[in-house]
Amino acid sequence: MPNVITEAKIFSCTQSTELAKNIATAYGASLGNVITSTYSDGEFQPSYEESIRGTRIFIIGSTNPSSENLMELLLMIDAAKRASARHITAVMPYFGWARQDRKDKPRVPIAAKLVAKMLEAAGATRIITMDLHADQIQGFFEKPVDHLFASTIFLPYLKNLNLPNLTIASPDMGGSKRAYAYSKALESDVVICYKQRAKANVISHMELIGNVEGKNVVLVDDMVDTAGTLTKAADLMMERGALSVRAICTHPILSGDAYKKLDNSKLEELIVTDSIPLTQKSNKVRVLSCAELFANVMHKVHHNKSISSQFVM
Repeated sequence: MPNVITEAKIFSCTQSTELAKNIATAYGASLGNVITSTYSDGEFQPSYEESIRGTRIFIIGSTNPSSENLMELLLMIDAAKRASARHITAVMPYFGWARQDRKDKPRVPIAAKLVAKMLEAAGATRIITMDLHADQIQGFFEKPVDHLFASTIFLPYLKNLNLPNLTIASPDMGGSKRAYAYSKALESDVVICYKQRAKANVISHMELIGNVEGKNVVLVDDMVDTAGTLTKAADLMMERGALSVRAICTHPILSGDAYKKLDNSKLEELIVTDSIPLTQKSNKVRVLSCAELFANVMHKVHHNKSISSQFVM
């Protein structure tokens, strides 16, 4: 008998329901039925309300803190394994805890490695994620990892802006590789911000490497948390004679007083994806959906087709 590929099923963690609906629509399927029961002390239990025996399932859930988002994804993977799903693909638009990818001082954990091991122990057979904070996190897994780039979403948007004298900027030294890749695709110049931190999320000093006078600058980063780096960089560049400053950040964590900083800054706009749902509305934040990207990759993964066309850089 010929090998028949059964239809895949798509499920969502509670935090990513809106994005999961959009992905399922783009995929051409409906979200599967899963119910999460919560005890009075906060403990919760997901339950699949349909058979998933022998099927490939995609579980969509970003794992940004609080840790409940990660715990929910782990429980859903474990439940799927015990329900005899054949393939369990964790679709993580945002891979949380990724900033802890190495020991940067004594006696600290490598949380990204721990998360990878927990996902595998729970029963995930494949991971699909986007714009990891550090590319080497892929090496923490023994299972296949499809690491997608949001540049496939952002580059068409930037090209449509038709900005004259475009310059791509990295807000720190670590993002220089990403900035160079964007500049190569857009045939533009690159500048880099050099920053020193007093502690996590607190910048003590920032300096600019390169010339931005008379330029329309686009800052590129993988995530925006407190928005301190972006707003400080934007203000610095405007002081150095930039015509305008925009920012592209894949994952809009936007914690603390990030929205207030954005509104009070000289940033013209912040362009993000919907990998994490926004907690507030802001006239300066523009959201581009990553649903089509994930749906295309999921469809190709399920039908054993190459996904190399989805990689721009």
